[in-house]
Amino acid sequence: VADKKGVVDAQSTLVDGIDLETPMVLLVDKNTASAAEVMTACLKENKRATVAGEQTFGKGIVQTIRQLEGGENGGIAVTLARYETPLHNDINKSGIPVDVQADVTCGKDDALTCLPKDAFRKIS
Repeated sequence: VADKKGVVDAQSTLVDGIDLETPMVLLVDKNTASAAEVMTACLKENKRATVAGEQTFGKGIVQTIRQLEGGENGGIAVTLARYETPLHNDINKSGIPVDVQADVTCGKDDALTCLPKDAFRKIS
């Protein structure tokens, strides 16, 4: 996350994960947004997962709503920060492109039926 002054709050780990070899596929759609997009970008940009489905929403900012005086005449959205991927890409209004196009209308309880076999390829 980067604040309005560009100060980045980044998190990292000092050890590798338990399993870095098993193919991982994330199924996303046009409603995948915000922190879910950041997680998707992290796994994609670090070559840990293949992203399948359709391009994500593109919600790359953190906002709060401030009421106008009196509270009855609406409010104003104030942007507090923006999400940034590990490679410092801005996803706002653009989203994360998928590696493999896939049908996202299958039942969520059996997402494997949406995925083509080539989604489970080794990422190089």
